[in-house]
Amino acid sequence: MKFRKLLALTAASVLALAGLAGCGGSDSGSSAAESKAESAAEESSAESKAAESKADDTPKPMKDISAWELVKEMKYGWNLGNTMDATGNNGVGNETAWQKVKTTKQMYDLLVKDGFNVARIPVTWDSHMDDKYNVDPEWMARVKEIVDYAIDDGMYVILNTHHEEWYFPKESDKEQDKEQLAALWKQIAEEFKNYDEHLIFEGLNEPRLRNTSKEWTGGDKASRAIVAEYEKVFYDTVRASGGNNSKRMLMMTGYAASSSKSCLKEVYLPENDDKIIVSVHAYLPYSFALDTKGTADYDPNNSDIRNLFVTLDELFLSKQIPVIIGEYGCMNKTKDGGDNLDDRVKCVTDYLTEAKSYGVPCCWWDNNAVFGNGENFGLMDRDPLGPTWYFPAIIEAMKKVYA
Repeated sequence: MKFRKLLALTAASVLALAGLAGCGGSDSGSSAAESKAESAAEESSAESKAAESKADDTPKPMKDISAWELVKEMKYGWNLGNTMDATGNNGVGNETAWQKVKTTKQMYDLLVKDGFNVARIPVTWDSHMDDKYNVDPEWMARVKEIVDYAIDDGMYVILNTHHEEWYFPKESDKEQDKEQLAALWKQIAEEFKNYDEHLIFEGLNEPRLRNTSKEWTGGDKASRAIVAEYEKVFYDTVRASGGNNSKRMLMMTGYAASSSKSCLKEVYLPENDDKIIVSVHAYLPYSFALDTKGTADYDPNNSDIRNLFVTLDELFLSKQIPVIIGEYGCMNKTKDGGDNLDDRVKCVTDYLTEAKSYGVPCCWWDNNAVFGNGENFGLMDRDPLGPTWYFPAIIEAMKKVYA
């Protein structure tokens, strides 16, 4: 909007200067013609802006189908990790704070070419809000631009709130957390209210008692109940926000997005709303997939993956409540002087084969980290000159499962 106003002001200035330059020797007929042309141009510009504004404010046609039906249209997905979810106070510069590559449309073109049709875009909003919870317009605009990269490629997009260090499911914190959560989602919902069913909102990411002994052990009954309260605030705020948001698919997350049965049992599920999806994160088997000090060998006889989907079926799928695994993956680790690529291919094949049989789409966590001793989940080489895959064999394994 600011850019368009700047262009209009610049054009007006040029026209004014041209008029002054022609005053010395031009006749009145020429001046009248120029004035008439300028007037027509201004009217045309005004009509164009009005039409553009009206188009922006018109909801796109949206399928009125259940989440169960919509999720059937999904295959496998990918996370834009360590990017818009970076923390800090660098404004739009946060995008390259944790990894050095700015997101491009070509990255989503590559995903679509290789069969991905779900894009999860993790976004941290914390440092981009002022003390009245107003989101920085530049940050919102950049998020929207990236969302549109995927939407324009026909992908389903999951947009969330990610590393928000301000929500902490404790009685002393919850009222302010709920106030801020409502303010934030009111703005996100307003910005994207006219998008169709391809855009999905996910209210929270791994809400938990950070830096406590209960952080990754399922919390406790009180913290799990407060997480459910947070989700209700998210739900009520979006549903009341207008546009297509009354019918938008919403993803509900339990404590820490945990796959443990105790946490999954307490996920907030609104009544009489068939446009709800349960969000779960599951890096399995843990020692192989996520533990940096664990094994580089995949054991196909490990039952963790199988047990996960049995639990999801018991609690949700058997009741036609769809589930999306918002994060999964297995790290690149050193093995016998080389890497564990063959083991990773076997793990991904088993994981997605099981997921497909239950109708659960899964989104690989790609943090653009590939080598070293850290959490190396990177799959895509985000080369600005043309993205490619670091491990094509893993991509081929995904494609084969869904062939």
